[in-house]
Amino acid sequence: MNAFIKFNKGLMKMPLQWQIWLMFLVGANMVVPFFFLDHLEAQIALGIIMLSMMLMTAVTHFSGFTRLLGLGHIFWFPMLYFFWTRLGQIPADNFFGIWLRVLMIINAVSLIIDVVDVVRYITGDRLETIKGL
Repeated sequence: MNAFIKFNKGLMKMPLQWQIWLMFLVGANMVVPFFFLDHLEAQIALGIIMLSMMLMTAVTHFSGFTRLLGLGHIFWFPMLYFFWTRLGQIPADNFFGIWLRVLMIINAVSLIIDVVDVVRYITGDRLETIKGL
């Protein structure tokens, strides 16, 4: 439970621009899917974000609030691939199709940031990014 609290405190202490980015990620991955629960893609997005949060809590437990938290989105790689394979069957002229495409774009951008962070951690940048948690 302490890791979960530390993880969430870290999120709240991040600089404002990162908190805004996180609001977009949470909104797209965890809020909007509830409007499309009859679609497999929305169910997958919700399941993956829950797995990601559990993994990030575990990473926080073992390494603190470090750049290694980027590993938490590792499940997004297969999710994005699966969604990519489905795009031909999902028109972009309705809210569901638009959401799916926006989700894929922002998650792909997040993955780029995550890969950079994990590489930085592996190459020695292992300090906690938020102090005093």
